[in-house]
Amino acid sequence: MSDPRFEGFQAGAGQPRETRAQRPTVDNSVALLVLEDGTVYEGTAYGARGTTLGEAVFSTGMTGYQETLTDPSYARQIVVQTAPHIGNTGVNDEDPESRRIWVAGYAVRDAARIPSNWRSVRTLEQELADQGIIGIKDIDTRAVTRRLRDQGAMRAGIFSAEALYDDVGNRKAPHEFLEAVRSQPDMLGARLAEEVTSADPYVIDPADHGWEGEPIATVAAIDLGIKTMTPVRMAERGLRVHVLPATTTFADIEQLKPQGVFLSNGPGDPATASTQVGLLREVLNSGTPFFGICFGNQILGRALGFDTYKLPFGHRGINQPVMDHATGKVEITSQNHGFAVDAPVGETVTAPESRYGRVQVSHSSLNDGVVEGLRCMDIPAFSVQYHPEAAAGPHDSAYLFDRFVDLMKEHQNA
Repeated sequence: MSDPRFEGFQAGAGQPRETRAQRPTVDNSVALLVLEDGTVYEGTAYGARGTTLGEAVFSTGMTGYQETLTDPSYARQIVVQTAPHIGNTGVNDEDPESRRIWVAGYAVRDAARIPSNWRSVRTLEQELADQGIIGIKDIDTRAVTRRLRDQGAMRAGIFSAEALYDDVGNRKAPHEFLEAVRSQPDMLGARLAEEVTSADPYVIDPADHGWEGEPIATVAAIDLGIKTMTPVRMAERGLRVHVLPATTTFADIEQLKPQGVFLSNGPGDPATASTQVGLLREVLNSGTPFFGICFGNQILGRALGFDTYKLPFGHRGINQPVMDHATGKVEITSQNHGFAVDAPVGETVTAPESRYGRVQVSHSSLNDGVVEGLRCMDIPAFSVQYHPEAAAGPHDSAYLFDRFVDLMKEHQNA
């Protein structure tokens, strides 16, 4: 019986004898970004290799890529960076906005080969690979952005290495990638807050963030995908923040006896957040001051009886202009949202849920007029669609945390 270890070799020869067609060599450097409309962009693999699926969206920030990657609001999305140079400052252990990278995939044009920053501890590509994030580089990300801007955010996939080949090593046909892209669920109807929330409550204490003296108030912050800097901004102002999971009940909140309740940013379709809408209505019914940002703004809108809808391509980046209707000032804001509240801009109306009284749209986008904030006139509640913690981003909107503090003080003194 022949030894299987030597099958395919000629007796006395030093080279193998081909008994079948040679398997083509897998090129680990090639990657494809495939959009659901059939558009394909070929580039170079970046980070981990394999297959990833998600909604393709673009972010216009010129900096802050580490905060973008770790923002839970990007869960199940492939982020395309419009800024051409990414990775220049590497990665550090101080700037993440959550416990991990949340993006489903990452697309960049010119990835830095060598980072240059005194705080850098590793390269961005190493971080992506270590966390299993599949990416693509060396593509025209601005061309991708224009397509998403014109056609709307689309389901997409990044494919690299073995994922590009069939079982016998031949390159797959484009339609095979397209089938995988189109078979994934749409972001419309996605319920994701429970997937990204913290499993256990924790406390951010003002004494740990430069506040001297006793805390001035206690806040119950519901984590729907909260960013690290948000409770820190509150703690800097003397607020003790209890960060609670997305499944928190009103009874859980009552046990803390908070002076205010906060709903954070987060991913997914607000139409699926019936649990959180019901929770917020209990908070509003109790008269407890409320502040919400991003997903929290959409949940306030739905609690008041307004509808929400999916934007064509959303607002993502740290350079989004917003008008404050109370002052006439323009704020440059940090944003990350694909849904918006459907409420009338420029007039005071009675909320569809009339028990909550009058409501104004407090802020709106200067790019497309989208609702960027709500202010209740008869109950202590307000919200904005953008990110006043601004990590990364401008600090134009930091005053909103002060407004929350003032609202709680007014309520305590009433």
